[in-house]
Amino acid sequence: MGPDFGAKGSDNSGGIELIDPKVLRVCADPNNLPFSNEKGEGFENKIAEYLAQKLGKELAYSFYPGATGFVRNTLNAHLCDVILGMPQGNDLVQPTNPYYRTTYAIVTRAGSDLDGMTALDDPRLKEKPHRIGLVANTPPGNILARNGLMGSVKPYPLMVDTRVESSSAAMIHDLETGDIDVALLWGPIAGFYAKKSSAKLNVAPLAETPGTRMAFRIAFGVRHSDQNWKRDLNAFIAQNKGALEKILSDYGVPLLDETGQPLARSQ
Repeated sequence: MGPDFGAKGSDNSGGIELIDPKVLRVCADPNNLPFSNEKGEGFENKIAEYLAQKLGKELAYSFYPGATGFVRNTLNAHLCDVILGMPQGNDLVQPTNPYYRTTYAIVTRAGSDLDGMTALDDPRLKEKPHRIGLVANTPPGNILARNGLMGSVKPYPLMVDTRVESSSAAMIHDLETGDIDVALLWGPIAGFYAKKSSAKLNVAPLAETPGTRMAFRIAFGVRHSDQNWKRDLNAFIAQNKGALEKILSDYGVPLLDETGQPLARSQ
């Protein structure tokens, strides 16, 4: 199997890594598809199952809504040992190497006058009024502002209690019914809801725009003290790249290569 995954030991700073040697303890949101839920239906659940199998461990979860306090009340409380989806650069955790790169996406109704749009400076958005769904305080809003399109926005809240509501589901519903003409969503969410929709929806990665970052590398997150555990997870990521990409692609996650181009298998 390779290295002694998850063994207790001292890290380089002299601290003790308290990683359960027999159980893969995953920190997760109980109701946040496509990422995770209590029924194990999200792609992070599938990755957790695959990781546990590779490590020869049982799988257990510590569930907490993915809002303010998530890291503090799960990983940092030592109730679990890994978060399976953290953007690189989030200093609340220590990131592993990234295991995928994705981006914000544009979702349109197939056959609509905006079908095929890949950038927010598309002249069709200004030719006639269109309603644009945007999660508040997300990067696509900066591009809309620069293009003078904020007046066309229907905003959806960024922070919600995922136990009772979903801004993403509400936005896709509004796109299906015609209340909005285009939805701007984080790529994994856009791909998942488009695959589930009874309407034919098209998902396009949102083109990078100078000054506004759209694409992010996603890693596992561990405690800052857990150096050996991070190395073990990095080895897992390196050895299982194809299997991880297949799980993500099965959920419609738009995957990018290091040049920012879509991976062929994610289409």
